[in-house]
Amino acid sequence: MEPSWLNPLPLVAILRGVTPESVVDVGAVLANAGFHILEIPLNSPEPFESIRRLSDALGKECLVGAGTVLRVEDVTAVANHGGRLIVMPHTDPAIIAAAKRAHLVCVPGTATPSEAFAALAAGADAIKIFPAEQIMPAVLRAWRAVLPRDVAILPVGGITPRNMADYVAAGASGFGVGSALYKAGRPLDAIAQAAQQFVHGWASITQGQNPQ
Repeated sequence: MEPSWLNPLPLVAILRGVTPESVVDVGAVLANAGFHILEIPLNSPEPFESIRRLSDALGKECLVGAGTVLRVEDVTAVANHGGRLIVMPHTDPAIIAAAKRAHLVCVPGTATPSEAFAALAAGADAIKIFPAEQIMPAVLRAWRAVLPRDVAILPVGGITPRNMADYVAAGASGFGVGSALYKAGRPLDAIAQAAQQFVHGWASITQGQNPQ
């Protein structure tokens, strides 16, 4: 059973490079397409202001939060700006613990089974496989054989509508999607088109078909 926060569409939109001035418009386009998990990486311009604006505008219908969280103190800042999600590129038990103390959803990045088990022991809500380019579906299948069945696994890195199916067949629960969905300065209509392709791709997989 997947965690409720991943339903109905377990795709995390990674808005790296988004600005506070554009974040609400971008978030609205994604929400209209069906995305409801929106991540602002902290190496974006004024990320906490973007999190605040996006949380104010869409926080009731979307899970808004931060990615590339590298410091414990940033967890508090995210929470203070209305964020409810902490995503990391690595496995740091101190950050995971801080996120859980703040009652935030926490998804640490892992690249080995040892890191995955350590993240779960520290209280992670799901496991991010990063970078997915190095953790191919065959490797994910081996991970899935030993990790608890109810753990959500989200590959991140190089994910497109066309390669999701192989990862899902190997045990992926959802994905983090970045540059194939959003790049700074990308027109809103292009973002909407990319979002619809991901939504269609996921629907095709869940219906037992290959995305076109």
